[in-house]
Amino acid sequence: MPAPTASGSQRHNDALPLPLPALVVVTDGSLTGRRPLTEVVAAAVEGGARAVLMREKHLSRPERQELAADLRALLQPYGGVLVVASDPTIPADAVHLASADRVPEPAPPLWGRSCHTAAEVASAAVQGCHYATLSPVFTTTSKPGYGPALGPGALQGHPLPVWALGGVDAANAGACMQAGAAGIAVMGFVMRAPDPSAAVVELRAAMAGGATGGT
Repeated sequence: MPAPTASGSQRHNDALPLPLPALVVVTDGSLTGRRPLTEVVAAAVEGGARAVLMREKHLSRPERQELAADLRALLQPYGGVLVVASDPTIPADAVHLASADRVPEPAPPLWGRSCHTAAEVASAAVQGCHYATLSPVFTTTSKPGYGPALGPGALQGHPLPVWALGGVDAANAGACMQAGAAGIAVMGFVMRAPDPSAAVVELRAAMAGGATGGT
């Protein structure tokens, strides 16, 4: 993925030291049923997932650090990227901040932010983010409470790469890519899937069908 560009007061890094794959699997162990989260992620990686955003903010920091090490071990043989939500002190390849999180100092070499409006994406660009997630693009039961669905049209015209988040599945992933998203971030469709590997294969096929190039 090419490095984002900036103008005016925006202060992006000149190049991404570690590109973020177009498909990001977002974790939520409460959605996996009786299956361990690591088992679900391992299956997703087997299906071709090469980026995992670890949330699990309810865990203690030692528990999160241990889980991050386990997930990173699953990804490393494939050159995958582990992104940790909100805590830059946990060893990972990237950090993903919530919309209200302060920018850590020093800023991580690769980091993004959760955004819910175009204004928040613009602010993230000024802060120096490498990417943003924009949500909810579609209606979602996994993370309710962020207002009405934005729709794929909201993915266009941003000053940095945007990953579509919220209600994204194999039926609408292609529409996100066609609308200009740099990628998709998917939680429920993979976490709840009886076969997470097959779910990732479906997502990748849908993305390929909808890609407009450059992602």
